Amino acid sequence: MMSERFEIPKDWTNKRFDKISNVVRGGSPRPAGDPRYFNGTFMPWLTVASLTNIPDSQMEVTQTEGFLTEEGATQSRQLEKGTLILSNSGATLGVAKILGIHCCANDGIAAFINWNENEVDKFYACYFLNSKTKYFRDVVAPGNGQPNLNTDLIGIEHIHYPPLSEQKAIAKVLSTADAAIHTTQKLIAQKELRKKWLMQQLLTGKKRMKGLGGEWKKLGAGEIFKSITKKGFADEELLSATQDRGMIPRTMLEGRVTMPTTGTEGFKLVEIGDFVISLRSFQGGLEYSFYRGLVSPAYTVLKPTTDINEEFYKQYFKSYEFIGRLATAVIGIRDGKQISYDDFCIVKIPNPSIEEQTAIAHVLQAADKEISLLKAKAEKLREQKKGLMQVLLTGKVRLKINE
Repeated sequence: MMSERFEIPKDWTNKRFDKISNVVRGGSPRPAGDPRYFNGTFMPWLTVASLTNIPDSQMEVTQTEGFLTEEGATQSRQLEKGTLILSNSGATLGVAKILGIHCCANDGIAAFINWNENEVDKFYACYFLNSKTKYFRDVVAPGNGQPNLNTDLIGIEHIHYPPLSEQKAIAKVLSTADAAIHTTQKLIAQKELRKKWLMQQLLTGKKRMKGLGGEWKKLGAGEIFKSITKKGFADEELLSATQDRGMIPRTMLEGRVTMPTTGTEGFKLVEIGDFVISLRSFQGGLEYSFYRGLVSPAYTVLKPTTDINEEFYKQYFKSYEFIGRLATAVIGIRDGKQISYDDFCIVKIPNPSIEEQTAIAHVLQAADKEISLLKAKAEKLREQKKGLMQVLLTGKVRLKINE
């Protein structure tokens, strides 16, 4: 297996990883799940699954989801705090981290031990490895089913690096970028929690809008929405249901899209402002449509029978309140089964005054906008970090170092 190569500055070094450290694999006690080894309290137990919950902007592993017993720890590989690790299987394959704790690791984790710290900074190496994640997955890891990076393949891969002082400076720049991303992600999480709280309070009438009173009506959903079937619009574009963007044209979906093999004359027309009961409606999948187009006859298209604020009900149909009421009304609903219009009709939903609906919708839309702007900021910061990695870890841009 040939390592990824390109020209580096003359004062940089290019070496195989197994010339800088010993690359070893973690170990899992056998048999798996044996209570003598697992679910203990003696030693933190790091698995590939544990890494999925650590954001990209967090370089150090500070906790694990499980623990081993003392006997289990003897059958695993113990790793010291400060060890550089690399996931070698699963969804996190090619992701590198630094251990912030002393723990055991399973066989889905590769570790770099006896590291030559006088030559290569571990944090620089960690960023370097993470810049090669896609390369590890697409080129190095063999197998079409469950790709796997064995320690021999990792060991013969090369790392290129500048003098140690510049390595540390590069790692510091990238850690500053990580800190900005992490701060923004924490703020997003806080705003999302606040939005959930607002939904729980405002969409149930527990918290009322200033200046607006009166008792909330609760009506059967069938009193506010009716099922509509309009066919014979075969030239309209096809729509798909998504849980984060509502009904959208299939052309906006990423990846491969299955198109109908027969004519669409029998498909139902959806107009802007309609709601659609999707095939995942048991999860609250009543999707609002900002677009005109066609859906499969298996879907139910809803139109309001009275004056409503569409955004209010768009938010309500995603709330825990509504999903809970739906689950109570429809007992035994299974994954993938669509809720019928008759099921939907018996669910009691709020119908406050149009003024209060509009006021609540404005508050929740403002919360959504805040979250959207923060997510855009986080994405921009990730792109900036990616750009820094591309130029700093290749020597295309050099940092001035005051020795």
